Amino acid sequence: MITLTQLAENPHSHLARLRDTAPVTWLPALGGWVVTSRALALTVMRDAETFTVDDPRFTTAQVTGASMLSVDGPEHTRHREPFTDRFRPGAVRDSFADSTQHETDRLLDGIEGRGTAELRREFAGPLAATVMAQALGLEGVPVPRVLAWYEAIVRSVHELTEGRPAGTEGPAAYAALREAVAGTVDAGSPHSLLVTAARSLELPDLSANAAILLFGGIETTEGMITNLLFHLLHAPRQLSELRAEPDLLDNAIEESLRLEPAAAVVDRYATRDVRLADADIHTGDLVTVSLAAAGRDPAVFPDPDRFDLRRPNSRQQLAFAHGPHYCLGAHLARLETRIALRSCLDRLDGLRADPDRPAAVRGLVFRKPADLWVRWDR
Repeated sequence: MITLTQLAENPHSHLARLRDTAPVTWLPALGGWVVTSRALALTVMRDAETFTVDDPRFTTAQVTGASMLSVDGPEHTRHREPFTDRFRPGAVRDSFADSTQHETDRLLDGIEGRGTAELRREFAGPLAATVMAQALGLEGVPVPRVLAWYEAIVRSVHELTEGRPAGTEGPAAYAALREAVAGTVDAGSPHSLLVTAARSLELPDLSANAAILLFGGIETTEGMITNLLFHLLHAPRQLSELRAEPDLLDNAIEESLRLEPAAAVVDRYATRDVRLADADIHTGDLVTVSLAAAGRDPAVFPDPDRFDLRRPNSRQQLAFAHGPHYCLGAHLARLETRIALRSCLDRLDGLRADPDRPAAVRGLVFRKPADLWVRWDR
């Protein structure tokens, strides 16, 4: 019997066993079906009519209300469309490359002379929060406050996922964010995405989507940066290859996403009775797609547990999901991770894991090291 603790601590051997025996399996610990093969993961995520997010059990919506993350069909389009242009590849490059480099340099300026740091909270998280606040045009809110809201919402979602009450911190953080969104809209800056989106969305919908974009943008990018650093620092040979061939960085990002997607699972709910592989799924059943298992499917990725800088198909990972709910901020997250990693390797000479404070990737839904302590030569 697989437990939630096993799925949070080290799920990959358990997921591999499930994939080998039955790629769609009822898992009592989750109270639903888990999908572990890449092909079937794609089937579920592409078919929003049969496998929907629009269900009152969807955990994030319980904290923020309906958003692009938790509705399907025309309602999904209505929620998502006001934000799409800002996150297209060209717009991301033109709008965020310079400012992301500037913020990366500012954060590294603060730690470079020390020779040691904890890079998740001191670097990856603040970078992601700053960039996302800028992307939304959220005005007058200090980055530590944005991070505090994000962490409170993540905790509430985590509690709900594990079957406990959400608590009060997450809803309180969302209420504070909603006030900040309203203040930004009232200020009326023509450069603010929130102000632009307010032409199409009323404040409750605007605030819910702002929360989702902040939540997803910080969580995904913080996890991407931290997990990639973790993988490289624990594979010294591959790190040396990357230093010698900087053009491998994009593939390193995709390979890290394949091995440990920042969001390990996505939830769907069956709208009708359906047979998937050998499983008879009933209307209303929870269907959890394991993005972590899909990324290690040996039918697609030979020797799937190995971090391989030169893997030719790493970009076939599903860390940003697929179908109508493909991550809106994927291009921005990649840009931030590319700049962050290149800058760390350029500026922190001899960057290495701190042997006295080992790290491990953990998490049921959001997977990354709780702390990533490193050293370098001053």
